[in-house]
Amino acid sequence: MNNTTPELDLPLGNSDFALLRQNNKIYVDKTAMVHQLAKGVGNKVFIARPRRFGKSLLVSTFESLFKYGLRDFHGLAIEKLWQGQTYDTIRLDFSKLKDFSDAGDFEGQLGVFLSDALEVSLGEHLQAVNDARLINEFDKWLGKRSTSSVVLLIDEYDAPLTACLNQPTLFESIRKKLGRFYSILKSNDSALRFLFITGITKYSKVSIFSELNNLNDITLKHAYGTLLGYTEEEINRYFGDYVAQAATKLGMTPAEMLAAMRASYDGYCFDEQASTHVYAPWSTLNFLDSPEDGLKNYWIESGGQASLLTNYVRSHSLKDPTQYGNLQSVALNNLSISADISTLDDVVLLMQAGYLTIKAVEYGTTYLDYPNREVAESMAQYYTQVVLKRRNLAQIGAGDIIECLKREDADTFVDRLNKAFLAIDYTGYPVTDEYKCCAMAAMFLAGAGLPAMSQTHNALGRSDLEAVLGSTRWVLEFKFARPGDDPEALLAEALSQAESRQYGAQSSETRLMHMGLVFSEDKRQFVAYGAREARTE
Repeated sequence: MNNTTPELDLPLGNSDFALLRQNNKIYVDKTAMVHQLAKGVGNKVFIARPRRFGKSLLVSTFESLFKYGLRDFHGLAIEKLWQGQTYDTIRLDFSKLKDFSDAGDFEGQLGVFLSDALEVSLGEHLQAVNDARLINEFDKWLGKRSTSSVVLLIDEYDAPLTACLNQPTLFESIRKKLGRFYSILKSNDSALRFLFITGITKYSKVSIFSELNNLNDITLKHAYGTLLGYTEEEINRYFGDYVAQAATKLGMTPAEMLAAMRASYDGYCFDEQASTHVYAPWSTLNFLDSPEDGLKNYWIESGGQASLLTNYVRSHSLKDPTQYGNLQSVALNNLSISADISTLDDVVLLMQAGYLTIKAVEYGTTYLDYPNREVAESMAQYYTQVVLKRRNLAQIGAGDIIECLKREDADTFVDRLNKAFLAIDYTGYPVTDEYKCCAMAAMFLAGAGLPAMSQTHNALGRSDLEAVLGSTRWVLEFKFARPGDDPEALLAEALSQAESRQYGAQSSETRLMHMGLVFSEDKRQFVAYGAREARTE
């Protein structure tokens, strides 16, 4: 990498492949995988990814390929591979079908939507006595097409369903209306040269998955784990000059800058073998566009606020906030099967929406965690507002909690931590043991901007929480005092345990601090604490 003026512009906010190429913007070449998917006649492909991961750009890439051939692909891998011709290509963006009052309204909108798409794509018109019957005319139109003559690209197939996720009756009605559309595709299967469908999640009983012949779900396939998102090799290859510029503006070396970007924006794994990972493209591009603003949480401000999560929370119980920061496990098969609205699994939902990602797969069990600092902080802020009844730490007088730790002001740090714990609603009070106390503290710290690592292992044991501030590593060891317990004795035990087991000693920071904290079950606050610099050999 070198600190020169980049020759190409960042493709920020550009999901039109042809315009991106024509306007001299960076395109991370994924066309070898595009060719692999597009070359087979009659292929039907589905992929699920979180919002803001480039699904629309991928759909646009297929659109350009099938509509204009290699016109926009000069210098890309597919230029030497593609031998196909051009086809009647129809693109359907179902995110435009999210505002409807009832099933009848949706049916009429769907008919107009198909008619408009056909006119825009091919200049042809559908006519019917009413809007709802336009879908029948689309069926007739498709039935007249010759074999393998139509390419159909469907972006965000699940948007209409997600829009009414918190209304089960309406959800079921919309599902049936969409079922009519997908049954048309099935009955006219021979006309389809290529079908490509994107979404965020897989809903059961939607005939897209049960009726379409040979639908190839590549969501978790290893071969396509990096189809969307940027690998680190791609960051270096395509954005190296931008990384160097960011490093200069923030007073870092390029290697230090890349490490900071990796911690904030990398870590997403869409690979059932857990062997590949990618950076979130939206966050990466926003940061490189304005590095002087710092490593902000861009994804949660846009795609991370997807209604897939917020609508679900209105009518279901999200994972207990005291589970914050702990590995979640789920059977690998559960990540790829369709989910029924009444049994939609919290953990699977969070993974599909991008809040959790695959960290490891062992003997059919998948272990999930937050992909990076950006998501960990954002989820901590979300959970903090849940347990504090829509308030944040600043609103309860604990907003400077991290500054207290930076100053090594243990008294004020614990005072701020106590303000947070005392602000939790007493109804169903969640802090009932040491494990949950530690999880809640990790959540508050992460929400304030200091992700803390839970259960960090070394050869002698595992610490409760570890956090890094500059060149200092803090090890926080918790004890839970039941009525009758001696808090001072528990504090001595916590500090002795941290020292004897050398918690944090394996780290590279130049300074190591141990802090013991004793939480009282009946007083619901920390009643004993102490901090000291760790002994070093």
